[in-house]
Amino acid sequence: MSDRSEAIRDRVRAAFESGSPLAIEGGGSKRFYGRAPAGETLKVAEHRGIVNHEPSELVLTVRSGTPVGETQAALAEHGQWLPFDPPRHDEASTIGGVVACALSGPARPWTGAVRDFVLGTRIVNGRGDVLSFGGEVMKNVAGYDVSRLMAGALGTLGVLLEVSFKLLPRPAVERTRVLELAAGDALRRLTEWARSPLPILGACHDGERLHLRLAGAEAAVAEAAERIGGEPGDEALWEDLRDQRLAFFAEDGPPLWRLSVPAHVPPLDLPGPVLTDWGGAQRWLRSDAPEPVVRSAAAAAGGHATCFRGGDRERPFHSLDEGIALVHARLKAAFDPGRILNRDRLYADL
Repeated sequence: MSDRSEAIRDRVRAAFESGSPLAIEGGGSKRFYGRAPAGETLKVAEHRGIVNHEPSELVLTVRSGTPVGETQAALAEHGQWLPFDPPRHDEASTIGGVVACALSGPARPWTGAVRDFVLGTRIVNGRGDVLSFGGEVMKNVAGYDVSRLMAGALGTLGVLLEVSFKLLPRPAVERTRVLELAAGDALRRLTEWARSPLPILGACHDGERLHLRLAGAEAAVAEAAERIGGEPGDEALWEDLRDQRLAFFAEDGPPLWRLSVPAHVPPLDLPGPVLTDWGGAQRWLRSDAPEPVVRSAAAAAGGHATCFRGGDRERPFHSLDEGIALVHARLKAAFDPGRILNRDRLYADL
């Protein structure tokens, strides 16, 4: 355990007084994500350790620099997990980085997103003040739920010191089934299954086959597997998909796009291979197609597109409309009036 709260607070306070921007970095596993932040690096990876874990209450408080793998291993000893299935792009991936980027794994549509499990946060704002929001119980929020606001802010509103999570018991049994289906047929089948109480915890189409992750009580999983059919699949697929270790995600390929669209939408008419996750709601695309073409196709389908890795790093995220952009600017002014924290990481001048 290592508490670096005071050192981080002092560094931010000095930066605010001098007007010097800081680029926040945990394990550095997600440097590729978003825009390049301005300023000197503020490392928080040494600020690590589990502060509190109450297995009987299903709550955890952990410092932001704690590795994701270390956290999950500690929870597994008690048969528990972080149900949003946080990705680890390498072993240095930290809890703070996962929350700041709001990244969730294959279980997300069935269990919930990162912000759904955040109970409280402790941060250093852009003035160098240590602030606490929320707590370690569900019914502790009056007014704005600021803790969950930190999920996806990419460090632009504060340096995460601690995060408290709601936990869930790990499913007793997990099984994978594989069916030979074209993408369109797989999406239609998933739409049908969504109307049934099947214990699905993951659904991925690799271009030729549909992979289903079943999880829950042994009897329920066995019954679902018989109903769905197909053949037994590789259980390791879900970790490889979550952590982007599959060949599809090789770094030397075309730009990697993340398309967020309604799950029932048919395959989009875009060049390049597609890997479908989240039961059709998250589609990974490797394509050299121009940015406007990709974004327009996603928007026409009722979604949006993020240039996740590679490509033009000046505009990785979908443009904000005027009203939403104003909300972002006001939040930035309230939490970081000097604009020193991860400046430009999310959007230019933010």
